[in-house]
This record gives sequence, C-alpha cells and structure tokens, in this order.
Amino acid sequence: MDIHFKSIGVVHSPYKTVENMPVQTSASKDVEAEIEIFDQYKEGLTDLNGFSHIYVIFFLNMVKEPKLKVIPFLDTVERGIFATRSPARPNSVGLSLVELVSVNGNILRIRGVDMLDGSPVIDIKPYVPDFEKCENVRKGWFEGNTHKAEKILSDERFK
Repeated sequence: MDIHFKSIGVVHSPYKTVENMPVQTSASKDVEAEIEIFDQYKEGLTDLNGFSHIYVIFFLNMVKEPKLKVIPFLDTVERGIFATRSPARPNSVGLSLVELVSVNGNILRIRGVDMLDGSPVIDIKPYVPDFEKCENVRKGWFEGNTHKAEKILSDERFK
C-alpha cells in the first residue's frame, strides 16, 4: 500500500548540511530554529502555545538510500535499522522532541534542533508527559552508551 503525505510546513534551521550537525536533540539543547507552517494549516496552531514541548514529525529528505542494517552513531556493531535512530530508514520519517519557545502567527520558534534546514514537516503533536510516562524502561544495546549522545555530531554515515 502506498501512503502519501503533504508537507504542512518547513524547518528553517542553522544546519544547512549534515556535516557536523547534531545527531540527536540532546546534542543541541540550546540551538534554536523556526518551523514555518504553511498558511492553509496555521489555524491548526490554535492553543499550541500552551505547551512547553512538541514532537515534530518530518521527512528526512536528504536520505539517499534506505538500509535495513546500519552501524549506529553510538556503536561499532551493525544493527537492524528498527533498533536504531538512524535516518536511513525505509520511509525516511524523522521524529524530534523539541522545546516550543514561541508561536507567532504561522512561525514556531523551537529549541533543541537536530533537523536540517529545509526539512519538510509532516505533523506536529504536543508532548504530554502524563501520556508518555514509561516505567521499567529497557534501552537495549543503547544501555550505558546514551551519555555519549550529547557530544556526537553527524559523520559520513549520514551522507
């Protein structure tokens, strides 16, 4: 089954290329960007300014070739794509949890950016910790490695 999405907006980010871009939002906690929501969708932003964080679902438009196995950024062992957060996914969909700084008309100011400039936005959803709370979390092969994520920038694997 083919699935088609329409872009509702575009990311305006300081990251113009993948070179030295943060791999996760934890590596860019203070970096700000804007999301421009297209006029036909701006009515959907009503009441969004009451939230501190949002999920941004976007198209990884620079991914050239999807892969089912990759060497992820915190490891040296090849892993299955669905056990990683690699952008080389079969459907090239990105998900970032960012801080919502402000909503001004159709412009969202966000902080904690790991998205390339020009990334098409597919959807936005508010983060509600009461709904997202997970207990007894297992982190799989990430266990013991996530502290390194704050220092990791993209490399040749993301080209």
